[in-house]
Amino acid sequence: MTISHPTVGHVHLKVADLDRAITFYRDVLGFDETQRFGDKAAFLGAGGYHHHIGLNTWHSKNGSPPPEGHTGLYHSAFLYPDRKALGQVIQRVLDAGYDLEGAADHGVSEAVYLRDPDGNGVELYRDRAPDEWPRDAEGNLAMVNDRLDVDAIIAEGRN
Repeated sequence: MTISHPTVGHVHLKVADLDRAITFYRDVLGFDETQRFGDKAAFLGAGGYHHHIGLNTWHSKNGSPPPEGHTGLYHSAFLYPDRKALGQVIQRVLDAGYDLEGAADHGVSEAVYLRDPDGNGVELYRDRAPDEWPRDAEGNLAMVNDRLDVDAIIAEGRN
């Protein structure tokens, strides 16, 4: 019997303020709002897909993020098609007043990390081509956690 491998379809987040969350994911990160249910829920997608992100206030309206040291979502990761697009979204994030909490060159990808308005971790990244991925002597994947030149990526986004 062959087992089919799943793909990640979407992430669904509890948020305190639906309009604020929509503004972040739509206007800052670049997703399209595909459907909205008043002030209770919304769905956003990319590339014509029905939704990659669900947002709701069903049990969280005006709520606060969970305290440090508790279980929950570490981060959602959003893949951009190339370095230029990554640079453009990083600039929009900074222009919107969000701080980057980290950045890393993983060998297979280049990534920045931040928090959404509800305190959820967000990774924005671009992948390198598989033939550029670092490998050890046996050919196994050898990801790294090196310094990332974020300013160079932002500059590439301006070109």
